[in-house]
Amino acid sequence: MWFNVPMDQSALDAIASPRRREILRLVWDRERSSQDIASHFDVSWPATSQNLRVLEHAGLVRARRHGTTRFYRADRKRIGPLRAVLKQMWEADLDRLGRLAEDEDRRRSR
Repeated sequence: MWFNVPMDQSALDAIASPRRREILRLVWDRERSSQDIASHFDVSWPATSQNLRVLEHAGLVRARRHGTTRFYRADRKRIGPLRAVLKQMWEADLDRLGRLAEDEDRRRSR
């Protein structure tokens, strides 16, 4: 079970949120501005900003300032011990999304 992986509580708390896992997925391969990240969600800017702060505080993302813009990127070294956990959670998220889409398709077909 993935709980046997040693990690600190702030990192576990940070990845418990599906929205924060999605943010990590967005910044996994490339740096993105906070504005770009926020554009992927249907929540307020302060809510997105709070999620970014949680990830940064847990050490899962690094922030860089350029003028008034902050850019974020996953800290893959820090995430290393969590990689298996994230993969399992992301797969569960995709499975859940697939089931929801299939259920919606069945409802529309009736």
